[in-house]
Amino acid sequence: MKTLSRGEARAPAAPGRFRAAWRAAHAPVPGVPRRTRALAYAVPFTVLPSGLWRLPAVFDRGIGIGERAYIVFLSLFSEALAFTAIGLVARWGEVVPGWVPVLRGRRIPPAAVLVPAALGATALTLLWTVLTLATQIMGTTIRGDALPADFPGETGGWEAAVFHVCYAPLVLWGPFLAVLTVAYARRRRRA
Repeated sequence: MKTLSRGEARAPAAPGRFRAAWRAAHAPVPGVPRRTRALAYAVPFTVLPSGLWRLPAVFDRGIGIGERAYIVFLSLFSEALAFTAIGLVARWGEVVPGWVPVLRGRRIPPAAVLVPAALGATALTLLWTVLTLATQIMGTTIRGDALPADFPGETGGWEAAVFHVCYAPLVLWGPFLAVLTVAYARRRRRA
């Protein structure tokens, strides 16, 4: 076994399974423009601040175990949903990955991706972009009731500022997904 002297550098470690899987999941297919790729990678970051904002509520003594589990589940599920936007630029959005037992390697029909992506983009745009802006401007809940005094955006001060900074990126989730869906449809049509 050879020992390294002070001047010699160690060779970089071979990437492990996790790193290889991470690279494979994020590698774009040929023909995806750089801007589209950046947009897809940005989608999970539009959801991340709101999930991080919710997580401290898990440690509130005034809530039950079910509410704690719901908060954690909602944060993780939202982030997982946002990550699927990367599939609109990555290989696993066009071909079933090799780790899927029966379907591995099969081409995914464009409609199987486009329909859920378009429905998701529409729902997210209505929910976070249209309804959120309307409720903030009108000062009401989605149902039309007045916002409660303890609503995070109504408390004022740094708490309201942090709330708005964490939830403002969600306004972009739906429109970003819509742009990615159209780009995916065009790319698959050309192929």
